[in-house]
Amino acid sequence: MKIQYKEKTLEIEHKMKISKLLKDEIENSEYAVVGAIFNNEYVNIEYEIEEDGKIELIDISSKEGMRIYKRTIIYIFAKALKEMYPNNKATVNYQLANATYCDLGEIEVTDEVIQRLIDKMRKIVNKNLPIKEVVMTREEAKKFYEEKNTGRGRLQYDLETNEKIYMHFCEDYFNYCYGIIANRTGITKIFEILKYDKGLLIRYPSVERPDKLPKLMQNKKIKWALDEYNDIHKILDINTVYRLNDAVENNTIKDVIMLDEALHEKKIANIADRIARNRKIRMILIAGPSSSGKTTFAQRLEIQLRINKIKPVTISVDNYFVERKDTPRDKDGNYDFECIEAIDLKLFNDHLTRLLNGEEVEMPQFDFHDGTKKYKGKKLQLKEDEVLVIEGIHCLNDRLTSSIPKDEKFKIYISALTVLNMDRYTKVSSTDTRLIRRMVRDYQFRGYSAKHTIATWHMVTRGEVLNIFPFQEEANSIFNTSLIYELGVLKGIAEPILKEITKEEPEYAEAQRLLNILKYIKTISTDLVPTNSLLKEFVGGGDFKY
Repeated sequence: MKIQYKEKTLEIEHKMKISKLLKDEIENSEYAVVGAIFNNEYVNIEYEIEEDGKIELIDISSKEGMRIYKRTIIYIFAKALKEMYPNNKATVNYQLANATYCDLGEIEVTDEVIQRLIDKMRKIVNKNLPIKEVVMTREEAKKFYEEKNTGRGRLQYDLETNEKIYMHFCEDYFNYCYGIIANRTGITKIFEILKYDKGLLIRYPSVERPDKLPKLMQNKKIKWALDEYNDIHKILDINTVYRLNDAVENNTIKDVIMLDEALHEKKIANIADRIARNRKIRMILIAGPSSSGKTTFAQRLEIQLRINKIKPVTISVDNYFVERKDTPRDKDGNYDFECIEAIDLKLFNDHLTRLLNGEEVEMPQFDFHDGTKKYKGKKLQLKEDEVLVIEGIHCLNDRLTSSIPKDEKFKIYISALTVLNMDRYTKVSSTDTRLIRRMVRDYQFRGYSAKHTIATWHMVTRGEVLNIFPFQEEANSIFNTSLIYELGVLKGIAEPILKEITKEEPEYAEAQRLLNILKYIKTISTDLVPTNSLLKEFVGGGDFKY
């Protein structure tokens, strides 16, 4: 067979493993190689090649590589816990910056427990044990679990949807992982375990610096928001895909939707009430990553503010870009419209100060074609019962509004902080939920294919890492826009457009990864979504204008 790797064409024997074929490249890679892409599909590096094709190695400096690294760390964590506490009920709850927060169920998390866990995990890593992927048929997997007399967990979904079940064995430990994991435990040398709140943090490197652990970020407000949603959905008994699917099958999903939407309305009303109680607040600043639902949130907040006799007046930061000739450029020489220096901060702050002082201001309108601000006679003057509402990626950064006293500003961070789990060790990614939201919206209302959304997603998330996430804890309030049922609704639109991406296209691997998430979730009709729901921003048919 003929295999293309970089600029070379290699002739190989049938069923040669990638790890053997590219042994030197893997061993001499700057960063740990944890997987590969073969003919635009993600595969383990122990994959046996059975056809001609093209290979690309995946190391931990890529997003997929870091996903594999994190899955492998969680696998080793689970193995270590199993050896320490055979009957443990630990749970991976959610991600906090470059860390995963876990609780150990009934096991009290003490310094001694943490140290024992670290020692056990280090021992597993230092042994560089092989992690063997074993493919079973449905019947073989069912029989295996019956013989082991253990719960099937997410295997139940696999038995319903997959012809093949991928199990992972390391010594006498076994588990099945959502997605590819590394072939050896020694890959995951860089990690840290810390006691955190009532549980622990598993820390790992970032894609930006895969060779070291990043500075520990205190995410107390984000954690509080996630805990609140997690606890509520545990009480509702809808915190796993299994429970969500059960609600769909038993026709109780409408109750789940109504409760979820009521929670959103209550939280938005609470935020408006907080603002109304503090008469010093003259400015509301809203920021959040792509596809968080900022537009719907802002309009629903406006309604609640009006109930409190406050009239919101919106200003667009996009009208305050610097002149095109002054726009900063990124490392590739392209205009960087996302950095804060792309905003005319002096003019913006001058206008804000004058508006809050009751003066009349002529507002600019930025002409993106000409790359310049133009004035067309649009004037604005704030009244006593009016507040400014500003939405943008830099709104949590005090540099944007440096001239305004802190006690006159109310900052809101919004994001889709998903609390849905596939099983105890596999959480549905918040970033993936946002990507699926954006893909559906791009297809429905912007004329973009799923292929286009996937191809440009890395540019979107790069700006978020630099300009939004570092300022999360600066917010006065955090609003979680996630809905526990939303993937069931999005699936009906996302699945067909993802399947349009062919195997010949580079985005195929990512499309298949997303389809492998959605296949476990039962479809929910868009007709069940209330017309004022934030989800309507993505699926259409809502009450608000976008």
